[in-house]
Amino acid sequence: MQSPADMPPSATRNDYAPTEWETRVNLAALYRLVAHFRMTDMIDTHISARLPGATPTFLINRYGILFHEMRASDLVKIDHLGNVIDERAQTDPTRFRVNAAGFTIHSAIHMAREDLHFVVHTHTAAGIAVAAQEHGLLPISQHALKFYERLGYHDYEGIALDLDERERLVRDLGPHKAMILRNHGLLAGGATAAQAFHEIYFLERACQAQVQAMSGGAKLIIPPEAVCRRTAEQFQRDDSDEITNTAWRAALRLIDDPASDYRC
Repeated sequence: MQSPADMPPSATRNDYAPTEWETRVNLAALYRLVAHFRMTDMIDTHISARLPGATPTFLINRYGILFHEMRASDLVKIDHLGNVIDERAQTDPTRFRVNAAGFTIHSAIHMAREDLHFVVHTHTAAGIAVAAQEHGLLPISQHALKFYERLGYHDYEGIALDLDERERLVRDLGPHKAMILRNHGLLAGGATAAQAFHEIYFLERACQAQVQAMSGGAKLIIPPEAVCRRTAEQFQRDDSDEITNTAWRAALRLIDDPASDYRC
């Protein structure tokens, strides 16, 4: 019996405007890279992308497809409430089902922050662990210092089903590109797939380092505040976008698999 991922795609790049197809390919690649670096939680959590156009529309994963299986054609078009508006769903609604409740967090960020075209939400062990620690992310590693005074925190309110929570999510994110969801997980966004990947990768690695450092029981070294701030500013230097894009192109080679191409 074929799995959903084994079924042939019902659309090709010729069925979409070039800008939408490019967004689909980049989002599918982002899904696969998150899977490659073991930041998945089975069919839960999501990565979403805002599509170009005057009317806000978004792409999200077809529910039930594992991240490492994701293809450009597997992504489903939805509105800002998570309702499916993908034309393919008119003839095959079951196949193009999405987890609308899972889009609550994403919709809040997308609608308030037009600069964050791609939004990643994860439930990793290290991310959840740090999210459960009262002090949050500690400035004990170079990866963590990227987020020094540049990280939001949102208190846990239960499973994110209540649309009223969106206002508080936006408030707590503030001007930042990344946030820790207390007792829940991590969230990061970017203007491009490359930027979103860069943010979630560094935040995840910072959490992993913190969990391991604290597990040893030894006293932790905290750099002086001036050093912390200087390091955070260094991450914002003029060539940071070039470095981010170079890392993205290199990372794409990790998921280049002719037997299962994400670009279809």
